[in-house]
Amino acid sequence: MATPIGNLGDIGERAKEVLAAADLVLCEDTRHSGRLMAALGIETRLRPYHEHNAARVRPGLIERLAAGGTLALISDAGMPAIADPGHKLVRDAIDAGVLVSAVPGPSAGIMALAISGLPTDRFFFQGFLPAKQVAKRRVLQELAAVPATLVLFESPQRIAGTLGLAAEVLGPRPAAIARELTKLHEEVRRGSLAGLASALAREPVPRGEIVLVIGPPPDAPEVLDGAELDALLEAALRELPPGKAAARVAEATGQPRSLLYQRALALRRPAEG
Repeated sequence: MATPIGNLGDIGERAKEVLAAADLVLCEDTRHSGRLMAALGIETRLRPYHEHNAARVRPGLIERLAAGGTLALISDAGMPAIADPGHKLVRDAIDAGVLVSAVPGPSAGIMALAISGLPTDRFFFQGFLPAKQVAKRRVLQELAAVPATLVLFESPQRIAGTLGLAAEVLGPRPAAIARELTKLHEEVRRGSLAGLASALAREPVPRGEIVLVIGPPPDAPEVLDGAELDALLEAALRELPPGKAAARVAEATGQPRSLLYQRALALRRPAEG
């Protein structure tokens, strides 16, 4: 279930009821979540569940659920199971036949997207980029062709460097930095990737949680559905082998050749069989 990302007033009555009724509340940091529970006057026992202990404690939690127990999974802020190990607990609970439900609430990524001023009709949530420069560059290169607004999390210490690298890899795109959302010092800065990178490089390291929203690539190709792509590929495959068929459709549609090649191979196999 979601918890406030900064403003305690964002929690709903249903969320309070679920926390109070649960046998156990799983959280990232019992000290942080303990303050939330104390503010709400809820005494349900807390237990840590995070990336360092998740694999070890998850089987016991699933057994508890299968025996009829009720658990509430929360994040330090926002929606759990998004960019954290909570999704594996959800997956295993579903596999065990346990009823899984969600209590909605605030999400820093969605809120930042909504107030960024960038296109919202299609977006891609990346979460955190790798910390190491080589790996970060590789992921950004993969994201360069995504025809959608990008939503990323980043640490205050790395945001200036990430902006600079993104400007280098992605080119001159508009972006927004949303910091400390719903909190006293909430701030949203908008501009180009290069401009924001230059500004932050001259300033002290910012504080708080940061969401980086990056506009889609210019002149992004129209996205065709699978049936349309397959029809074009089938027509090309009547004359050409899969590689050349994929290249022809990629040139005509602007879609990634690697994706089209895999689809072409899949279409060719039944015919060969």
